[in-house]
Amino acid sequence: GYEFAKGQYVLFEPDELKALEAAATHTIDIVEFLKADQIDRQYLDKVYYLGTDKGGARAYKLLAQALNETGRIGIGKYAARGKQYLVMVRPMGDKGLVMEQLHYPDELRSFAEVPIEDATVKPAELKLATQLIEQAASDKFAPENYRDEVRERMLELINRKVEGEDITIAPTAEPENKII
Repeated sequence: GYEFAKGQYVLFEPDELKALEAAATHTIDIVEFLKADQIDRQYLDKVYYLGTDKGGARAYKLLAQALNETGRIGIGKYAARGKQYLVMVRPMGDKGLVMEQLHYPDELRSFAEVPIEDATVKPAELKLATQLIEQAASDKFAPENYRDEVRERMLELINRKVEGEDITIAPTAEPENKII
């Protein structure tokens, strides 16, 4: 169901929902071309690498090279899994294409809704913070320097279980709250 007013719902049958679903087209319908910097990062959701389908290599390469030369990206629609997605197609390197799934505007919360308390920053504090940032700054992003440590621990635990080890996790001690 869908709550259209406080405590009031409209109910749907499964076949009604099925009739509303977008039919998968397996194509990206590009509607317009924009300069790449016109898309605010807040709209970006997921990235998918695009390859060619049988007989589509020439069109693929033509679009990739044309987007590279013009510095533009394609905005379009893509239907899959019963939903229609807003997507951006952009060149990846000098030969490939990626599709980035975008958020629709109504899916984003306005930054104006975020409460931000006013504060005064002292010039000395700003200077120190700027120095700390510059000391930890890098010239290039190196994603290989980062690891998903939780995933690594999970895989280690899985491997130990596969090898037949009985795994028990020690309970974490609850923090002691002392009131003084």
